[in-house]
Amino acid sequence: MHSSLVTLCALAPWAVAIISVLPSLAIGGFAGYQIYKQLLKKKLCDAQSESARILEDARLEAKTLRKDALLEAKEEQLRLRNELEKESRDRRAELQKQEFRLNQKEDSINKKEDLLDKKLESLDKTKKDLDQREALLQIKEEELKKHNERMMAELEKVAGMTKDEAKQIIINQMQEQARNDAAVLIKEIEREARDEGEKRAKNIVALAIQKCAVDQTAENTVSVVELPNEDMKGRIIGRVGRNIKALESATGVDIIIDDTPDVVTLTGFDPVRREIARLTLQKLVADGRIHPGRIEEVADRVRRDMEATIKEAGESAVFDAGIYGIHPELVKLLGRMKYRTSYGQNVLKHSLEVSYLAGLLAGELGADIKICKRAGLLHDIGKSVDHEYEGTHVQIGVELARKYKENEKVVHAIAAHHGDIEATTIEAILVQTADAISGARPGARRESLEFYVKRLEKLENLANSFAGVEQSYAIQAGREIRVIVKPEVVDDAKTILLAKDIAHKLENELEYPGQIKVNVIRELRSVEYAK
Repeated sequence: MHSSLVTLCALAPWAVAIISVLPSLAIGGFAGYQIYKQLLKKKLCDAQSESARILEDARLEAKTLRKDALLEAKEEQLRLRNELEKESRDRRAELQKQEFRLNQKEDSINKKEDLLDKKLESLDKTKKDLDQREALLQIKEEELKKHNERMMAELEKVAGMTKDEAKQIIINQMQEQARNDAAVLIKEIEREARDEGEKRAKNIVALAIQKCAVDQTAENTVSVVELPNEDMKGRIIGRVGRNIKALESATGVDIIIDDTPDVVTLTGFDPVRREIARLTLQKLVADGRIHPGRIEEVADRVRRDMEATIKEAGESAVFDAGIYGIHPELVKLLGRMKYRTSYGQNVLKHSLEVSYLAGLLAGELGADIKICKRAGLLHDIGKSVDHEYEGTHVQIGVELARKYKENEKVVHAIAAHHGDIEATTIEAILVQTADAISGARPGARRESLEFYVKRLEKLENLANSFAGVEQSYAIQAGREIRVIVKPEVVDDAKTILLAKDIAHKLENELEYPGQIKVNVIRELRSVEYAK
């Protein structure tokens, strides 16, 4: 024991302090444990009380919800039962209605079957009657046939002709009557159509012409060069005529020097050559140096300048017409038409006018304006080179248009503008119309007296070739032909057909500007004298 004390004394002071407080700690821990145990018991009792209360509340709430659910289920069951009962009542009523309708239909069908049975019995009886009547009719038909044969034989004997001959006479009479009736009907229809058509056509054409303001004057086919004095004629002729020969050789035209004072006349088939000769002679007269070498030099220079002038004229025409995309070669050919005339009418100005008119008419009628204007400008393109190729200007124009890849509608309009082929598009018809308007209006064209007289004579002879024509007269410069017929040969109805036949023959056999009015006149006069 002594040793233990010694050992304790030897320990550090802090160890002594720990040992002194251990009993206190043990007593405090035991006391805390007892207090905590009491608290846990209290909390456990409270929790058990709360859980019992919650369970009781839950049982009460569940009982309430169960009662509510049972009530709702009973109400829903009652509602469904009512709906089913209502639906069954409705279906029962519908079935009763259908049953009633079926009964009615069945009664109706039974009645109809009875009626059909009666009708079938009646039909059988009627069929038997018809069979008996048919047998009687066949017997009577055979008797009638024999009787007709006897009558026909008697009639042939009395009339002195066979049945076929009499039949042909009747057919001819009927045909003649039908032609007369048709002529009267045609006259009435044409009158109505003409009144309306002419009114509309005149309005459209007049409107187009009013909108188109193109100056047109007839041009000469020869060129005249004015000279400063009479002495210049001798210089143009030159020694032994060498200057005038050189001029004619270099330009390809004939130079006429006569007694007309201070002028020289140039004539030639090619208008471009004639224009080159005119310009060449004017430059030589202005320069004063006239000899073969100088003549060839000036002519070559004028020819080169003329090519540029022709190109500018073609480009100007295309621009004025409002057309684009034309092949350059066609533009040059258009420029050549500036120096080409037809019946005294400048072909380029005529083509521009046709282009304007065709475009305006197309605008009024709803056709393709671009195609009409293009075809109108190119319709006479063949005239620019018609002296260089075989064929008519229409054929040449078609070949040129196809060669330079023009639209097929344009090619067709060119081919049809003089009626060589039938126009199948409205654009081709409008180009025909515009061409006729441009060429037919007063002052646009001019022709020689000899050709004019021959055309009128041919027009009258063609009308006189028809049977029943007594005399015909071409009036209004050949734009109207008045045909007087024999009244005892041609009646009123036949005059309509005769006018159509004459017009058709004129279209096929004559060439003429514009159109010709065929006026058939039938007049019957009865004269008697009172004595």
